[in-house]
Amino acid sequence: MKVIVIGGGPAGMMSAISAAEAGDNVIILEKMESLGKKLLITGKGRCNITNAAEMEEFFRNIPENSKFLYSAFSKYTNRDIVNFLNKQGVPTKTERGNRIFPVSDNARDVLNALTKRLKALNVEIKYNFKVQKILTKNNKVISVQGENETISADKIIIATGGKSYPVTGSTGDGYKLAQELGHTITDLKASLVPLKCEEKESQELCRDLQGLSLKNVAIRIQHETKTIYEDFGEMLFTHFGISGPIILSASSILVRYKNIDKLMKENKIKINIDLKPSLTEKQLDSRILRDFAEVKNKQFKNSLEKLLPQKMIQPIINLTKIVPEKKVNEITKEERERIVKIIKNLQLKITGFRPIEEAIITSGGINLKEIDPKSMQSKIVEGLFFAGEIINIDAYTGGFNLQIAWSTGYVAGNRT
Repeated sequence: MKVIVIGGGPAGMMSAISAAEAGDNVIILEKMESLGKKLLITGKGRCNITNAAEMEEFFRNIPENSKFLYSAFSKYTNRDIVNFLNKQGVPTKTERGNRIFPVSDNARDVLNALTKRLKALNVEIKYNFKVQKILTKNNKVISVQGENETISADKIIIATGGKSYPVTGSTGDGYKLAQELGHTITDLKASLVPLKCEEKESQELCRDLQGLSLKNVAIRIQHETKTIYEDFGEMLFTHFGISGPIILSASSILVRYKNIDKLMKENKIKINIDLKPSLTEKQLDSRILRDFAEVKNKQFKNSLEKLLPQKMIQPIINLTKIVPEKKVNEITKEERERIVKIIKNLQLKITGFRPIEEAIITSGGINLKEIDPKSMQSKIVEGLFFAGEIINIDAYTGGFNLQIAWSTGYVAGNRT
């Protein structure tokens, strides 16, 4: 059987490997000059390959449509991708949150393992090949039309990715190809994307803290009194707002919240950041009292070095409205309570999402009702298959999205 895979990202490469291992003659059509460009930037260049969690935990990390993946995940698991890489000479390690990385902390090693296997299986790769159209006859795929060449095929797998990170080649081409063949595309939105805080006070605070990364903080995102999302971990302040792992995961929930864009514009979505989640307010007050006792003759502005990162001291002092030059031993109980409240409940208004081009993942894609979950084959066109981010399914950070690519790619390429 002659198989064409459109797209040379993680899902496309795995589709090609799976098809070639089944004995098919496989060609990858990649519009960029090299494979796996997006793979190289995952996990900040370290490549968060997958997650060591049990499958039920995987499904809890997929906010919508997780049942669609039961079959794919059972056919190609997190252990399977780890075993594959180990066989190709890439040892792996498990870190906090069960995240699995290559021991080398280098995404290039994962890409090299995939390309090495493709070469061993004699998979042909055509670079700088922009697919213009998929041709069909009697509702069955017959060929792929490029700018200068038409290539015949018995089976075509679309693994072009979403619309996020267009510099890596993900520009939404696959959606157009699928639509022309009768498929419907759900709303495309940014997911795993930084959040904007452009309300005046929030913006000023974020700019003051720009570049500061915080570990082990707790966040709570609210619409009025309703809590939309809670998490604990690492975040980052930027010139436009906030980012980092827990913020990106939060965006996956926020993007699905009813009327979210309108609510954000109206400043009705707020995030509360607990800078000291391991301490109760009472314990934090006691801690501040102990710190103050050691420097009782110092000015307030010079008393928080042990408690807060240097970059955060002045902005927190500004929020307390306590005179910076006030002696520590003159600070009142009421003022101390104010310090505690701000540290335990630093509040920002979330006013929007950064553009989809800056998102790690695209939320939305090919309607799942039009895909057979056991084979990833189109229910509309015979011989047409889908794999990876182009499908309307996405997950939180932690290696879950890459596992979706590996599993759906394997199934799309396999004949069973």
